[in-house]
Amino acid sequence: MSTHDYDLFVIGGGSGGVRAARIAAGHGARVAIAEADRFGGTCVIRGCVPKKLLVYASRFSDEFHDAAGFGWQIGAPRFDWPTLITNKDREIARLEGLYAEGLEKAGVTLYRQRAQLSGAQAVRLADGYNVSAAHILIATGGVPRRDPEWAAHPRVIVSDDMFALPALPQRLIVVGGGYIAVEFACLMHGLGVQTTLVHRGPELLRGFDQELAAALREAMEARGIGVRLGVRPAAFASQDDRLSVRLDDGSVLEADYALLAIGREPATAGLGLDTAGVAVKAGGAIEVDAASRTSVPGIYAVGDVTDRVNLTPVAIREGHAFADTVFGGRPVTVDHALIPTAVFSTPELGTVGLGEAQALAAHPRIEIYRARFRPLKATLGGSPERTLLKLIVDADTQRVLGAHMLGPDAGEMAQLLGIALRMGATKADFDATMAVHPTLAEEWVTLRGPPQRVGNA
Repeated sequence: MSTHDYDLFVIGGGSGGVRAARIAAGHGARVAIAEADRFGGTCVIRGCVPKKLLVYASRFSDEFHDAAGFGWQIGAPRFDWPTLITNKDREIARLEGLYAEGLEKAGVTLYRQRAQLSGAQAVRLADGYNVSAAHILIATGGVPRRDPEWAAHPRVIVSDDMFALPALPQRLIVVGGGYIAVEFACLMHGLGVQTTLVHRGPELLRGFDQELAAALREAMEARGIGVRLGVRPAAFASQDDRLSVRLDDGSVLEADYALLAIGREPATAGLGLDTAGVAVKAGGAIEVDAASRTSVPGIYAVGDVTDRVNLTPVAIREGHAFADTVFGGRPVTVDHALIPTAVFSTPELGTVGLGEAQALAAHPRIEIYRARFRPLKATLGGSPERTLLKLIVDADTQRVLGAHMLGPDAGEMAQLLGIALRMGATKADFDATMAVHPTLAEEWVTLRGPPQRVGNA
């Protein structure tokens, strides 16, 4: 008979924590979970899901424009921000309820309050209640990084604030060059906001294939989004409802708000990690091994709080693997290679595997196949945007190392391409697959040479 209150106590009710709690309970463990905000975490409450709803909303402007070429006569469309936000809030509340309901049905005890470690097998809740657990899982995720110099400025906001703006701004400055910055710049522009993106780096989307990143930037600029590279904010000043941003090159931009999308950091403050002796890395992320074990036996961590691969599906997979390993008697290790991902910009970017620079660093010779074309829908719709496909192949083995796309439904394609790459597909496998015509996806199996050959002769 266990002397602990629970077999597992989960701190954090986001995607990774919720999955771990449900699976562990399904294996027969006595499980509790604590969440200070709402169940579902960043992804459901203030991240992936509400953002994608806003992305959908922003793309209707393109649909209205293209409809005329297909014979539809549509009057001047009018967008209403409060309606979108109200409907978004209703859907998020529904999803949050489903997360909590799923936990309760699994037999998990819910604590709707903050929790922190008070020992290697002890947790202290915000109301002062203390519980013990044989195993503790930390899954508190991450938070937007705030520049301390500008954090108190009322018109300098972070991504969490975007979903609750009282009105749609007329002008927005986005600071950052990662996927959050790019996505918000695109979606706000699509909703009619005059948008300028400011990034200190030489190109957007560091870590992605840079040919695709450059193509996306060019498409954003062609749409009317201002992109300023190689500069950063030096000062903010506001007067009434206007914000002035002075950049370090001396130029000044004016807007209603400035969105700081300069990265995220692990949410480890106030967790009592030092009390329990849990080791953390320089940036505050919890150190874990391949099995998500921390430096303290019995304490584990999954998801963004570990700063391994900060994506919701990764946190879910890590949480599931933890529960199966510790409580299901089936050791599972998460493979963090070949993770498909998408940037929900407009146009959309989907990718899986190695980019060109990464492939060259790992393989002596590569072959690159490209297709750049105007989609069939655009021929009548009138959009000038072109879709870009890029396939990177090991020249010696002919194994496909990376597949990258900029264009409609690129994220959907990246998910399926991920299966092929994980199975070790070769260029010959792609070539031998019959095309579905007429589709965008058929271009993946009709890419023909001669390829661009890069690397040693």
